[in-house]
Amino acid sequence: MASIPTYPWRLAPDGLATFRQLRARGLRPGGQDVAAQMERPRRRRAPLVAYLYEVDKAKPVRPMTPAKWAALAKANTARRTCPECRRDAGYVIPTTLGMCVTCAFPEEQRAA
Repeated sequence: MASIPTYPWRLAPDGLATFRQLRARGLRPGGQDVAAQMERPRRRRAPLVAYLYEVDKAKPVRPMTPAKWAALAKANTARRTCPECRRDAGYVIPTTLGMCVTCAFPEEQRAA
């Protein structure tokens, strides 16, 4: 079994980039395998690992289509709609509450 090259944190050679670095340049890995990894040691825990991809083999990010924009808008609207009162809360409903603040704490809303 072949292992991939491992570099210390922030000391990767030129031509290799993390997923986030590729995305900042408007690129994506494009199906290529991980070329190397960087490890950052931590006390009493496993080291942080960042996978590196070759910039030369990266492909441009696919543009958003109108259908994708519509699906994203619909998903965000669903995250803002309260399941109790069916109103748009104007913010993303916290998953810890599962409903808008007005429905979750009605006695505090009456007092105010």
